Amino acid sequence: MARFLKYGITTGATAAAAAKAAVIAVFSGPVACVVIPTPIGLRFEVAVKCSRKLSENAAEAVVVKDAGQDIDATDKMEIIASVKIVDDGKIVVSSGVGVGVVTKPGLQVPIGEGAINPVPKMMIIDAVKEVLPEGKGVEIVISAPDGANIAKKTTNAKLGVKGGVSILGTTGVVKPLSLEACRRSLVPQIDVALARGYKRLVFVPGNIGEKIAKEVFNVPEDAIVQTGDFVGYMVDKAVEKNVKEIIFIGHSGKIVKLAANIFNTHHKVGDARNEVIASYAGAVGVSTQVVNQLLVANTSDEASKILQPTGFLEKTYDRIAVRVNQRISDRVDNKLKISIVIVAMDGKVLGMDKNAREGAPWLNLT
Repeated sequence: MARFLKYGITTGATAAAAAKAAVIAVFSGPVACVVIPTPIGLRFEVAVKCSRKLSENAAEAVVVKDAGQDIDATDKMEIIASVKIVDDGKIVVSSGVGVGVVTKPGLQVPIGEGAINPVPKMMIIDAVKEVLPEGKGVEIVISAPDGANIAKKTTNAKLGVKGGVSILGTTGVVKPLSLEACRRSLVPQIDVALARGYKRLVFVPGNIGEKIAKEVFNVPEDAIVQTGDFVGYMVDKAVEKNVKEIIFIGHSGKIVKLAANIFNTHHKVGDARNEVIASYAGAVGVSTQVVNQLLVANTSDEASKILQPTGFLEKTYDRIAVRVNQRISDRVDNKLKISIVIVAMDGKVLGMDKNAREGAPWLNLT
């Protein structure tokens, strides 16, 4: 039997529903739900937690974000719309407590403004137009009381959205458990790095690589792009955005998989770490006994410890780094200059390809 997953709504749709409910509260009183338009032509009903009139021309409404069965840090977050009716016919949308402020270029919202993206802002405006009397305008403030805490579970701070969440969404609908949505969420890091003027970007698999890039190689935060497990996807996006040079800095456990042409490095997709390390160690001259030890190593860090006393540690990882470079270069038809730096958990460099070894100036990323 097919299993149908529950769809959810975006923070933008949630804010639009709250704004519409608040405007209705001014003129007609509280409502339990509202119907909002979306950019994809669908209209859907959204429950309103509460709405109340504050004065003759002001009201507020609370709507709870429902992410459906998507994995979303903002699920069950309350979004509040406070509205004030004015006579100038204008609709103005601004951010309040818990909605982040943009501090870096490269995003869809200018620096210094609240992180309400253009499509959600239009959704809010379209929703309130449906219930706003002719000739009237409204000042709308969107808030998220717990937004600052929730934002700590997201990549907002790295992207330059400080102090709260972003009001996002291009369709109004959240597709549950969307792998594509997860991948897309990583791409704005490239936009931020390019907007900051970096010509060479540093790709890292995750937090370990980022920490090492900062602490060992002094890489500026805005030049660092976390790929997660989606290395191939992020490389493809870099090419689309006309990036010319990428330096990969990452722990051996992730980077060596690329030598086997595994561009989604999640262990459930493919895991050939032991085989890669063992085969390349054998290629540079380690004994059969050591190769067999490498094949049954529990982790890539254990593999490094096995290689250390043999004198072949650096040669092995240098050879792997060269192959990783070739794999990535082949994938992008040599449209990118690639440098590979493979590191241990403590930041020690295990191996590099030729570009990285000869390219000490790459530390000057601009």
